[in-house]
Amino acid sequence: MSVKKGYPRFFLLPGLLLLIAIIIFPLLFTIRVTFSSWNVSQSGLNFIGGENWGEMVRDTRYWGSLLRLFYLSFLTVAIQYVLGFAIALFAWKGIAARRFYRVLWLVPMMTTPSLMAIIWRSIFTEDIGALNGLLTRVGLSPVNWLTESGPANIAITIVEVWQWTPFMFLILLAGLLSLPKEPFMAAAIDGASAWKTFARVTFPMMAPISIGAIMIRLIDASKIFDSVFTMTRGGPGNATETPAAYIFQRSLQDFQIAYGSTLALMYLILAILTLTIIGKVFARLSKPRGI
Repeated sequence: MSVKKGYPRFFLLPGLLLLIAIIIFPLLFTIRVTFSSWNVSQSGLNFIGGENWGEMVRDTRYWGSLLRLFYLSFLTVAIQYVLGFAIALFAWKGIAARRFYRVLWLVPMMTTPSLMAIIWRSIFTEDIGALNGLLTRVGLSPVNWLTESGPANIAITIVEVWQWTPFMFLILLAGLLSLPKEPFMAAAIDGASAWKTFARVTFPMMAPISIGAIMIRLIDASKIFDSVFTMTRGGPGNATETPAAYIFQRSLQDFQIAYGSTLALMYLILAILTLTIIGKVFARLSKPRGI
């Protein structure tokens, strides 16, 4: 009997070994690297204690990039959710040629991130960019989109919202199409307006799906790199630098592998803790009152 019970678990062994190979072993190796001074000019992992961790605590540039990422990810995901929900409602209600628009709205998400960033960089270029050309035609002054702190952050936000709003649209539209019709029929019989139907029927019923979509996007937004690296390289100065861009520089450009591993490990820990807390808060908010 025990052999029969253990037999199915044998088929889990290949997956478990693969998990160890691609996740657990690299993680343990990274932890070991953080306690060394390993770089490209030396071989071996000489133990130096917590020097890298101490340097990380004093690294104001790193903590500034984390705060910048926190602001950028929450801002972009919030805008993506609002726009995605609005577009999903339009498609759900049956606008003309909605099948065409469903495909059209997915095009940004299907574009390669690096290629997309190159295209947007040409649009935001100060001298010959299309956006400044449009501003000049309507009588406005050109903006230094990529060389000033405020405009550069706005440019990154626009690019992230443009590319990932279709993801929100896709998930929220699927959720709207799966909603039962009975609550809407009851609201129509009671004479509820379109706004009341949305506020009291549609939006509450969409809460679990909305939370799932927001969490997926927050996880992905915590890794913002392509648009920042391609468009601004973290500049001007460090105005748009995210942790991923900073870790890339310290590890693969400055060749400080051990210190870059320390930054990456702390980045992983903070991301897991933050997203876990946010997930628990959303889970409590989504529970019906009285439970």
